[in-house]
Amino acid sequence: MKILILAVMLLCYSFASSYGDTTTIHTNNWAVLVCTSRFWFNYRHMANTLSLYRTVKRLGIPDERIILMLADDMACNARNEYPAQVFNNENHQINLYGDNVEVDYRGYEVTVENFLRVLTGRHENAVPRSKRLLSDEGSHILLYMTGHGGDEFLKFQDAEELQSHDLADAVKQMKEKRRFKELLIMVDTCQAATLFNQLQSPGVLAIGSSLKGENSYSHHLDSDIGVSVVDRFTYYTLAFFERLNIYDNASLYSLFKSYDPRQLMSTAYYRTDLYQPHLSEVPVTNFFGSVMETIHTDSPYKAFSSRISNSKMNSDMPRNEPSASSLREDLQNANNQNDELKTEKQKCPYTQMRADFHEKLVKLENVDTMVNLSIAVMVLVVIVSSTLL
Repeated sequence: MKILILAVMLLCYSFASSYGDTTTIHTNNWAVLVCTSRFWFNYRHMANTLSLYRTVKRLGIPDERIILMLADDMACNARNEYPAQVFNNENHQINLYGDNVEVDYRGYEVTVENFLRVLTGRHENAVPRSKRLLSDEGSHILLYMTGHGGDEFLKFQDAEELQSHDLADAVKQMKEKRRFKELLIMVDTCQAATLFNQLQSPGVLAIGSSLKGENSYSHHLDSDIGVSVVDRFTYYTLAFFERLNIYDNASLYSLFKSYDPRQLMSTAYYRTDLYQPHLSEVPVTNFFGSVMETIHTDSPYKAFSSRISNSKMNSDMPRNEPSASSLREDLQNANNQNDELKTEKQKCPYTQMRADFHEKLVKLENVDTMVNLSIAVMVLVVIVSSTLL
């Protein structure tokens, strides 16, 4: 008997959990942008990250929902011919390191440990909220990483490595803790596709700049700065987004198909087996832009709302005043209706109890509340049955 009850409980919980995941509403977007390289000759990696930072801000993701991690400060490097400025193009038209850049993790703070803590939310108490990924089960997260990598690893500051199984384990923890609804991982590094080999969590979409055995190359050299200023994969990603604004409906499919191997000098790879929606139906702003605030209702607005608005618009127009007798009749009808409702409620206590319980069920907005309530009832049934047996 006990085993049967426990089996029913587990079955109900798994069904309710899967049902809750599919009905969760997309409510907010987050971006985690990571540059893992130090030293002046890796200037392009910082420019890559700042370029994506500028793009997602332009498309509507606010700073409080962006975690920016820069392993070095090229803007203040003594070799920089343009102090306090970073460019991703030799024409020097856009300064990526302007007044509105908020760096959350800088220099030696950019470590594998801190990166994994950001994803999983396992911070020490002293870490401020501005350095935390405060996402939830309705969040879409863009995770962008750039640096030097190889077969199933990404180097952090030439001192340590993030392995593919480390990334997969962090994503698994995020999914179990309901820290995202959908996750897009974008990596610009050599052999980037191998970093996704261990991923198993549903709702994850991944794209890398190169396949196993391929390198990712820089786009062009800035003769004034003396080093390359942007990588090819990121350069053509930015070229795609520069044609868009916050209201465009370009899909992820159009973004992924825009990568030409002849231009990249490598093969962009995207993994979609863990991601259920079709890419042609998913706007890029689902990850790279803002979420418009919407109000979800159980039913469409009634016609009386338009009548009310019309009456407000015509309030200044002359109209005939109602007579005293008609006012008395309307008042008497309203009182009669109220009396009928009161007497019906007072007929039977059981009817009143059912009505109150139904009202509480209707007011439940989150399916998790109902799931937790049912689990508590089941646990109570198990305890009572075990004591009786």
